[in-house]
Amino acid sequence: MSQIVRLPTRTQKPPPVDQILVGDCIEIMRSLPEGSIDCVFADPPYNLQLGGELTRPNNSRVDGVVEAWDRFESLGAYDRFTRDWLEAARRALKPDGTLWVIGSYHNIFRVGSILQDLGFWILNDVIWIKTNPMPNFRGTRFTNAHETMIWAARSPDAKYTFNYEAMKNLNEGLQMRSDWLIPVCGGPERLKDKNGRKAHPTQKPEALLYRVLLASTRPGDIVLDPFFGTGTTGAVAKKLGRHFIGLEREETYAAFARERIAGISGPVEPRLLETPAKRQAMRIPFGWVLDRGYLRAGDTLVDERLKHSARIRADGMLISTTAYGDHRGSIHQVGAAVQGATSCNGWTFWHFRTEAGQLVPIDVLRDRVRAELEQRAGA
Repeated sequence: MSQIVRLPTRTQKPPPVDQILVGDCIEIMRSLPEGSIDCVFADPPYNLQLGGELTRPNNSRVDGVVEAWDRFESLGAYDRFTRDWLEAARRALKPDGTLWVIGSYHNIFRVGSILQDLGFWILNDVIWIKTNPMPNFRGTRFTNAHETMIWAARSPDAKYTFNYEAMKNLNEGLQMRSDWLIPVCGGPERLKDKNGRKAHPTQKPEALLYRVLLASTRPGDIVLDPFFGTGTTGAVAKKLGRHFIGLEREETYAAFARERIAGISGPVEPRLLETPAKRQAMRIPFGWVLDRGYLRAGDTLVDERLKHSARIRADGMLISTTAYGDHRGSIHQVGAAVQGATSCNGWTFWHFRTEAGQLVPIDVLRDRVRAELEQRAGA
């Protein structure tokens, strides 16, 4: 009688979350479990190619980037470095993970070309507009007042995370645009050494990382930063209930990051960290707005431009009379009909007037009913 021998199954080691690993970022990324990272935020060397010392009109020295880690012997050497770290990051990413990389005109176009060659699929380029940029002291070029972030999925068919509602809420109900006005890091947020000098020349503002992580990750996700510096990514990740892995080759920067992150208290309760997408929220029929008295039969709804109107029936259906006849149906069906469209989101198309005369989408009434029901369910 033959005996069945069961071989031990290989288990992949979990990634070292909430740690700062000091060393070469490419080698460390190659050692991480394959497909274990939800999001990569990379702030690589820009290869600024600065020549000579830069001074202000008063002859004071400009504190620019002069460190050895930003210098490469040629553009070819920089391209090889870029390809190597992008390949390692791609290996570590989950199939539905995304990558953010920030740069200036010195490097971002080269980085973008290489990441496309490797199979990444660009979702957006986001322009960080600096409200307080460094002037061009020599007066030979335009003041460089922005940097570019590329947001890319691992592949064209990736089911990536985008927290649309959270970003819209952050922007007071308007769609978040791809131009972000944020000041450069300064004040108490700017880390200094014991001599009062900047701890890192390119420390990014937390506001920038707040948007990046809120937009493209969920609580509990793992965010990898291969150029960790003084730990802005880790600090924001901790505040938002995300895990981080920071890679940094300079122990001096890593020490600042450790102290900084250790001083941050844990995140607030989980339910306050996530904004559910509306398609995942409790379904609310339009009739429920009526039976709670927020609108009544006979009330008139209009579109935002006051071009179309419809009256509410007692059963929650709408009636609209146009030059082409009467239209009867749901808020979505009538909204589509009056526009001659194939579909319509009636919740955002139709508006009502408040007692103060303000024109408001009926979607706010759906939110009111949903909040009421969720509150009762949680009681």
